[in-house]
Amino acid sequence: MKQLPVLLIGFRFCLAPLILFLAWKYGLHASLAIIVLMYLGLGSDILDGIVARYAGNASARLRRLDSQTDLVFWLSIGFASWMLYPAPIREHRGAIIVIFVMEALCYVISILRFGKETCTHAFLAKMWGLSMLAAFTALIGFGHAGIPFWTAIVLGFVSHLDRILITLILPHWTHDIPSAYHAWLIRKGKPFRRFKLFN
Repeated sequence: MKQLPVLLIGFRFCLAPLILFLAWKYGLHASLAIIVLMYLGLGSDILDGIVARYAGNASARLRRLDSQTDLVFWLSIGFASWMLYPAPIREHRGAIIVIFVMEALCYVISILRFGKETCTHAFLAKMWGLSMLAAFTALIGFGHAGIPFWTAIVLGFVSHLDRILITLILPHWTHDIPSAYHAWLIRKGKPFRRFKLFN
């Protein structure tokens, strides 16, 4: 049971090159398969946290591994979307570049402050993940960007701003911080109840 979270994270990591291969090799013919793999990846992301807590294995190391695997997994979905539907990606490239820059800033600030990458698993980041699921389902499955895509972009901007603030406010590195407000509570030495959503 203690090894199952690691296996689930490894499964999600292995999905990334498979998704990219399908998009490159089979193009739009692989759309349904890519969507299925995306949902399987999300399922593994939900389960690994649940199982880890149940098995008493939710360590900082495991959470860091989970966080970096999430990054690789969603990047593979994004690049697959670009290979399948380059026009909508080019149309929103300015906003996408801003989100990439903010993602990089999250890592740079955390490494400069604490010597470790960010691992907040914040509430807004989880909401962004769900919005990306909807956006990529609409784009890969139906060739539609529109509102789902813009919703994901807006939530991406807001969630990254929240993560940056969390990293700047925290007095020391820790993981699973729900929001910048909770980081402020930690800085002030005030207790709070950690809210677990999905993982």
